Amino acid sequence: MSPHDVSRITDRESENVATRRGRPAFPPDAVLAAADTLFASAESPANVSMDAVAAAAGVGKGTLFRAFGSRRGLLDALWTSKLATLRHSVDHGEAPLGPAGAPVDRAVAFLDALLVFKFANHNLIRARELGAAGLLQSEHYRWMHGLLGNLVEQAAPACRPSDAGYAAHALLAAMNIDLIEELLATGQTREEIREAQARLTRGVMRTVADQ
Repeated sequence: MSPHDVSRITDRESENVATRRGRPAFPPDAVLAAADTLFASAESPANVSMDAVAAAAGVGKGTLFRAFGSRRGLLDALWTSKLATLRHSVDHGEAPLGPAGAPVDRAVAFLDALLVFKFANHNLIRARELGAAGLLQSEHYRWMHGLLGNLVEQAAPACRPSDAGYAAHALLAAMNIDLIEELLATGQTREEIREAQARLTRGVMRTVADQ
């Protein structure tokens, strides 16, 4: 295969060529750091291609595909890396976000932390959320939904599990990046959105408890 032919092969073909040549895997953290920088500075997440990430990280596309499988796999890995601090705070931190927090306060604190995370990583979130089939079945969504569902049940012990699960879905739906960006575009400040999200969370949990 000539150099000209190599430059024109597809992503999957590039992966197969790299695998046959037995190139050593590149440290994933370096690739994630390069991808993070590209997403943070891009005008649109669509502009961040696997080609761009490979070039920024100084690796071939085959190396990228061996490490992450696909662009979605890369996005999930980057999301996992950046979300690790929040997950640690939820599991081991202090109240109100940590395990000792009261259920309603903990739910408010969790969704506020998630909202701040989305503000800071909007291009990554947009790339991951929009057009991603099966997003609600992803490990991260199941974790968020399970956490909120449990908090709703703790705050309203008499509620049905199905009602708690629906309330958790509804609260997470209000965090969709499309809605967040629309609110910002129409003049709401980040602080106003955070305050509205806190009121919504308390209202939803109070409604479930009153049923």
